[in-house]
Amino acid sequence: MPHLPLQRGVTLIEVLVAVLIFSVGIAGASSLLVLAARSSHAAYVRTQVVFLAQNMAERMQANLMGVWQGSYDGSYPDASRQDCAAGCTPAQLARHDRGLWSSQLVTFLPPPVHASIACSHAGLAYVPTSGQVALRPPYGGDCKMEVSWSERGSTATASDEQAGAQQTFAWEFQP
Repeated sequence: MPHLPLQRGVTLIEVLVAVLIFSVGIAGASSLLVLAARSSHAAYVRTQVVFLAQNMAERMQANLMGVWQGSYDGSYPDASRQDCAAGCTPAQLARHDRGLWSSQLVTFLPPPVHASIACSHAGLAYVPTSGQVALRPPYGGDCKMEVSWSERGSTATASDEQAGAQQTFAWEFQP
């Protein structure tokens, strides 16, 4: 009569333990993948914010008369539009730039998005004429730009995760 081993079912338990360990490893790897995707998206959005801020600063630098007149100051997104196909005054060009930048903010950043620009004219002795602007005189003041947006998934709490944490990019520059 053959001898029956007393270790029946041990192989099944070993397989179940191995499956459990494998499952925990897969769950950990998948959570790392989700975290990497969120971090990558946050970096992408922040890159877009810097790109958009630089874009508006360059628009302002190209229209110094509009900056001198305070035409870029205010809150964004701005619903006003200006068609400059037939030419524009500096104030109209600023309105055109404000409308384009507003649409870019809404398109490229997650809602809700808010931005503001405030240029300081304190201490300026004069506002240059159109002829002087062609000579590109330096702007004697400085401008402050703030862009705020909601970054979903940047916090650990469940209530904030759905609403998104408010992020702000602040920049002080001279156009």
